[in-house]
Amino acid sequence: MTDRPSRRSFYGWRVVAATFVLAMFGWGFGFYGPPIFLHAVQQMHDWPLAVVSGAVTVHFLFGAAVVANLPRLYRRFGVPRVTKAGAVALAVGLVGWANAEAPWQLFAATLFSGAGWVAMGAAAVNAIISPWFVRARPAALASAYNGASIGGVVFSPLLVMAITEFGFPMAAGVFGAVMVVVICVLADSVFARSPQSMGQSPDGDAADAPMRSVTMPDARPLAGRQLWGDRKFLTLAAGMALGLFAQAGLLAHLFSLLVPALGAQNAGLAMGLATASAIGGRTLVGWLMPVGADRRLVACVSYGVQIVGSLTLLAAAGTSVPLLLLGVVLFGAGIGNATSLPPLIAQVEFVKDDVARVVALVVAIGQATYAFAPVTFGLVRVAFVQDAEAVDSAAPMVFAAAAAIQVLAVAVFLFGRARMADESVPPTGVFKRLPETLIK
Repeated sequence: MTDRPSRRSFYGWRVVAATFVLAMFGWGFGFYGPPIFLHAVQQMHDWPLAVVSGAVTVHFLFGAAVVANLPRLYRRFGVPRVTKAGAVALAVGLVGWANAEAPWQLFAATLFSGAGWVAMGAAAVNAIISPWFVRARPAALASAYNGASIGGVVFSPLLVMAITEFGFPMAAGVFGAVMVVVICVLADSVFARSPQSMGQSPDGDAADAPMRSVTMPDARPLAGRQLWGDRKFLTLAAGMALGLFAQAGLLAHLFSLLVPALGAQNAGLAMGLATASAIGGRTLVGWLMPVGADRRLVACVSYGVQIVGSLTLLAAAGTSVPLLLLGVVLFGAGIGNATSLPPLIAQVEFVKDDVARVVALVVAIGQATYAFAPVTFGLVRVAFVQDAEAVDSAAPMVFAAAAAIQVLAVAVFLFGRARMADESVPPTGVFKRLPETLIK
């Protein structure tokens, strides 16, 4: 029997490292970039905030439409070509944002940036990692998705500094060119390879080892529109959308809500603390979650921690610094899991051939939903403000709204789990939902 490759010789971990870099660029420019671009465009043209904010919404909405079709694009053109096209499109979009001289040009640029970044986003990361990992996929995805958080930490301040020093057009051109070169090299040298072409098996198993699946016994193929009538899919999509909506809405306003108590500089550090917590939470779940864990329950626990965080921020009453920081840490701990856990839930609840489509659709639905979160939470602040001179007086309602939406997300996840428990093999415990032969 062929020996199992060591962690160092198993090529899958190089794919993880390359995908980490992909996620850095994708989220760094495609997710964390638009708020910075919004400010830069306003500084250059003094266009109405509603116009520029609308461009950000279009960026995410058009991206959602593209990501829903990502599996089809992969089948037709292959992962390397689609990934390179995404990098080029995002770079063109960045340059378009920076050089727009009229609002219609700005909105045209958002079509390129929105389409491009999703080819380097959540569904793309899952598609690249999946062929290489089955049992170890939680750890692999957690490691790769951490690139998204690092992208925000690295590129957000670099973008601000470069735009300030050299102007938006120059900064966009340089960053876009660097991104295209790096992603094209990775696509040709790493993403073009498969376990079969390398003579390896998923998870680094021996070549003649039997294939092991983590798919639940009751999973069945769902062709065409059957997927839209499946309760597991609907509850997974709705739960992810609600969780991301609460996160995006609160995070969009959290900095300004922390400033009165912490000051601008410390509030910025607190936002960094939330990102660090996101990395820590995602890493712990990815590496410590047992193969046979009930992943919906894990997601519910993660959201539960965020609910406690939102309530802690509420209890701080805008004055208690220790409670504010504790709330930021608890809320931040679940940020990463909201993205990484749904693909892992899809892995066990759907047959292998349906997983890529399911992940792409739930990501698309989630993105289309959270695109409206910042403006919705902004309306909450306006509606409940008690003092026109102190918008932060509406902070309690913002924190309460985030907690309430995440409670609803937990309920939706549990509703889908309850349905599965009625139709599948009775579970023997939280961490033994799968047959014992699949866990070994």
